[in-house]
Amino acid sequence: MKYDVLIIGSGPGGYVTAIRASQLGFKVGVIEKESLGGICLNWGCIPTKALLKSAQVYDYLKHVDQYGLKAEAIDKDFGAVIKRSRGVAEGMSKGVSFLMKKNKIDIIDGFGKIKTGKKVDVTAKDGSVTEYSADNIIIATGARSRVLPNLPQDGKKVIGYRQAMSLPSQPKSMIVVGSGAIGVEFAHFYNSMGTDVTVVEFMPNIVPVEDIDVSKQMERSFKKSGIKVMTSSSVETVDTSGDGVKATVKTKKGEVVLEADILLSAVGIKTNIENIGLEDVGIITDRDKILVNDFYQTNIPGYFAIGDVTPGPALAHVASAEGITLVEKLAGLHTEAIDYGNIPGCTYATPEIASVGMTEKQAKEAGYDLKVGKFPFSASGKATAAGTTDGFVKVIFDAKYGEWLGCHMIGAGVTDMIAEAVLGRKLETTGHEVLKTIHPHPTMSEAVMEAVADAYDEVIHL
Repeated sequence: MKYDVLIIGSGPGGYVTAIRASQLGFKVGVIEKESLGGICLNWGCIPTKALLKSAQVYDYLKHVDQYGLKAEAIDKDFGAVIKRSRGVAEGMSKGVSFLMKKNKIDIIDGFGKIKTGKKVDVTAKDGSVTEYSADNIIIATGARSRVLPNLPQDGKKVIGYRQAMSLPSQPKSMIVVGSGAIGVEFAHFYNSMGTDVTVVEFMPNIVPVEDIDVSKQMERSFKKSGIKVMTSSSVETVDTSGDGVKATVKTKKGEVVLEADILLSAVGIKTNIENIGLEDVGIITDRDKILVNDFYQTNIPGYFAIGDVTPGPALAHVASAEGITLVEKLAGLHTEAIDYGNIPGCTYATPEIASVGMTEKQAKEAGYDLKVGKFPFSASGKATAAGTTDGFVKVIFDAKYGEWLGCHMIGAGVTDMIAEAVLGRKLETTGHEVLKTIHPHPTMSEAVMEAVADAYDEVIHL
């Protein structure tokens, strides 16, 4: 079989790339060893949001008295919550299958291994091997939970995110190691369900990639909800010989031993680049990533890579954008390289976190003279009416030219609000233009305008 474009992996990088390539007239094949949609649809983005929605509804039910309502015998069915999440994932995967058929894309089941001469061997589940060839081969094999030597995952007591999404029963207690997006989302979910949760973070602040003000607010919100937070701490050893887990944690004040039913390791990801033929073809890698140019070509012509296996941010929307950019370039369309300084990041715990651009610290280190504004949701009419006043919007502008350098949000619904800042920065919007753009009242989104007003000393509602 010969294709114009052959893609290894059907995650949000692979399947989106395949569809766009088909729209552009290419003959496309996608190789997938597991389930269409990859980790994102099956074990990541989508099913975790289903879990978090269940947690949100349960939390509302537990606090209905705050809204002038009454409800009795409120409880949860952990198994049913997990089942719903898996059902959502299965539905989305079927949706991708429909899109593949609609766009006349061939699905090749099996494990793909690239070879020289623009060829790929695909090993099926029965062990048979079939060779395919293509003018352009795209590696989109994604990543998995990173396993540390001192935190070996047995899938039962020491688990990764996949097991955390499908536990047979709810643990009474859990240690979450790492406080990036995966760690804090699961910490919030299990805490909301009633599990006693402790978060252990090596860095001085949780969600350490975020602006320091966001990190501090998240820690306050977590502690208020009953989650224990240990920063500047590291798990040195884990003992699973007993009924649960004993984790020896090194802190500034010395070592402590934490006990729990389960330990969730959320310390990052490991790219899926082993045994896929990179060495055989001569493709260069560095620090677990495939090196590519601005349009995702590797050092070997005809071989490309996108998504988590490349040095860019390991985010679903980034992988999709990279794939679209790649195939539009192949089709000869006018294509601009992606601006990696304008990639939004979102965390879907409660409160949510969303950010784009520079943090205040980064902007200062870059030498900018700044105008910084912040508007707390405690001063928002919509947030107050909804009972979701935790958090704020923070904006950062270059004082000289009004360039929107960064936007950082924490609060209810902010993952849906951040696009305003992303679009504004893309269009080179100035602070004055945002300030003079009328925002609807009462909404959470008007907090963006209010934060900008604060930066320019024109804020009304503070």
